[in-house]
Amino acid sequence: MLLLFLLLLLLPALSPASAWIPVEDWESGNVTASEGESGQCVCHVYLPETTFPADRVQHMQQVSKDLILEVGIQMDKIEGYDGKLNVYLKELAELSFRVAMLESSADNYIKLDFELLRIELREFEALVSQLKDSLNSSSPMFDSLYNEIRNMTLIVNQLETYDKSNLMVIRIEFAKLQKKLEECQQEQDYIEPDIGNCNHTGILSISKPLVVQLNAHLSAGYYYGGWGKDSKPIRGHELMYWYGAYSSTSVHDFYQYADYDKLLLRSNFKHHDLAWPGTGNNYIVHANAMYYQINNPFSMAKLNLTSSAKDYRVIPSASTKFSYSYSGNQNLDFAADETGLWVMYASEESKGKIVLAKINEKSFGIEDEMSTSVFKQLAGNAFMACGVMYVTRSVDLTTEEIFYSFDSRTKEEKHLSIRFPKFQETYSNLDYNPTDQKLYMYNNGYYVSYNVRFNKE
Repeated sequence: MLLLFLLLLLLPALSPASAWIPVEDWESGNVTASEGESGQCVCHVYLPETTFPADRVQHMQQVSKDLILEVGIQMDKIEGYDGKLNVYLKELAELSFRVAMLESSADNYIKLDFELLRIELREFEALVSQLKDSLNSSSPMFDSLYNEIRNMTLIVNQLETYDKSNLMVIRIEFAKLQKKLEECQQEQDYIEPDIGNCNHTGILSISKPLVVQLNAHLSAGYYYGGWGKDSKPIRGHELMYWYGAYSSTSVHDFYQYADYDKLLLRSNFKHHDLAWPGTGNNYIVHANAMYYQINNPFSMAKLNLTSSAKDYRVIPSASTKFSYSYSGNQNLDFAADETGLWVMYASEESKGKIVLAKINEKSFGIEDEMSTSVFKQLAGNAFMACGVMYVTRSVDLTTEEIFYSFDSRTKEEKHLSIRFPKFQETYSNLDYNPTDQKLYMYNNGYYVSYNVRFNKE
């Protein structure tokens, strides 16, 4: 029985060739018989050692141990694969849901509009053509940029389906091209800013216009509006940009963008509907609050962009009869610079001449009023920089001029002639921002900015 049991164990571990040896190859054994002490028959069988493969049994036992160990390892792996499989199945279910949503309505997946993109590209192509003429540039970099934009326009025109994913890629490439355009323009007229430094004698010159793009509504009909940065940003909002535009001088909503790229892509914005609709377009954002004009009652209004808390203050002497030459209803013009927050207006008492007033940011009241000798209706716009009010007017269809300044500290007035080019004839908003020493202009529906050079001699 023992021999039979051992032979059965050898069957799964040993190959047929090695488990069985032909009988003819076995050596003959010896069998003897004798009678025992009690008269019983005793048989003695002697088999040679080679007839029983003891070394193979030992090898089989080792192989069996190795197999048991390997099976344990593979079982552990299977358990790990089972966990991963559950994760992959969950991800597959989520992906299936997203695909189903995309198939049912692509607009739920990527909020892009094909026709709007085509309009934007046509507007941008016309914009670059005008820029090339206005800058009178023949540099290879500018020509290359222009050709690249034309090529991208041809690609979009060849799209036959509303492939939203491809449109997103093109939109990103479009933003990159806009940045290249800006870099090209800045290299031609670069001014190193000296942020916060007012140790100079005033503005020396204004750069050529940097035309960013058509407004976020993609409509040249939105003549009235403004754009720019917070002139005194709170922590965490240093990169924020704002924009608002309308087809009339009314002010009823407003957009915030987390950074410049979001402004270009018109994405991830915060929309504010104004509970107190305003008028005129000389509003600004200062210390996370929007300052603008309302007419019922006629006063300056303030909207906190985080809490939506609002407040207003009437300026008794301000009049609704006097506005700038480019736009109606611009009775209150808000400005901010290195020295604080300001508002400019005209009154009956001043006979239509601009009055400059400092706003107390804590009390939201008027601290001081200063009379000037410039008539508001003859001015295109005005802004503040380092405590000095600068007033502009039109020279011709393509040229603007800073022709007057008033120093709020010394009360000194100067007549100037600092000319700079315009992209379009009229504009409705012009403001200086002390965080980057740039002028931000809303020029007939386009975002335009200028670098400011101060006289430090």
